[in-house]
Amino acid sequence: MNAATRPDGGPPRLRPILMVEDNDMDLDLCMQAFKEHAIANPLAACRDGEEAIQYIDAHADPADPALPVIVLLDLRLPKIDGIDVLRYARRHPVWRQVPFIVLTTSRQDSDIGAAYQLGVNSYIVKPVDFVEFTEVARRIEMYWVLTNVQPFHSP
Repeated sequence: MNAATRPDGGPPRLRPILMVEDNDMDLDLCMQAFKEHAIANPLAACRDGEEAIQYIDAHADPADPALPVIVLLDLRLPKIDGIDVLRYARRHPVWRQVPFIVLTTSRQDSDIGAAYQLGVNSYIVKPVDFVEFTEVARRIEMYWVLTNVQPFHSP
């Protein structure tokens, strides 16, 4: 489902989960949660909105194994905020199909509305408790990585 074919004929590579997050603690918490639940997809990280836009531009081919299976996007980012990153991604034909999950501390109706207007697939308020966070990570993995049929997968 989320594998990219390899040109050398070897076993398929799993597409990464891209996390756009500037907070070291939240990034570490997510990596620990994914590790605890044995999520096999590698985790790629962008530390600000500008880096995320560079990643989008660098990986705009559906055959690119670095095109993520999902994007976990914080809204409160330095340089370029998450809403603008989402807006930018949704203008690209390939990235328009990549599932985006907002994973943020904001409960503001304006943020929620803007994210859904721009085509976010899910909006989750980050739990501060590690156990709750690992449960959110497990649910993300169960649905978005294992259950959901990805737009770019091997035949």
